Amino acid sequence: MLRTLRLSSTLIIFLVVVSSCSAPITTREQGGLIGAGLGAGTGAIIGSTVGHAAAGALIGGPVGLIAGALIGDHLMGQERRHQEQALQSDESARELERLRRENERLRGEQIER
Repeated sequence: MLRTLRLSSTLIIFLVVVSSCSAPITTREQGGLIGAGLGAGTGAIIGSTVGHAAAGALIGGPVGLIAGALIGDHLMGQERRHQEQALQSDESARELERLRRENERLRGEQIER
């Protein structure tokens, strides 16, 4: 059990160091890192119950990485769609304001006639 704790702690420290050394990472990369850490930790815990913590961590890490990256990719897609919808909403609001001003201008011209 102590070996599992050391392995998990080492992996977490490694992931923190690696992730803090680079430029800002994407949501997909964050998901992958979190997934890899959780997968390795879970794999180590499960593997330790049968006496093979390292093998469990080696199997769980990549599985968690893939799952986390897929989830992160999905979240990135949602963020992108949200940004696009916000831009469309802003454009619609500007067009609505332009049409309102045009309508007021035309009403003013009708009253003057």
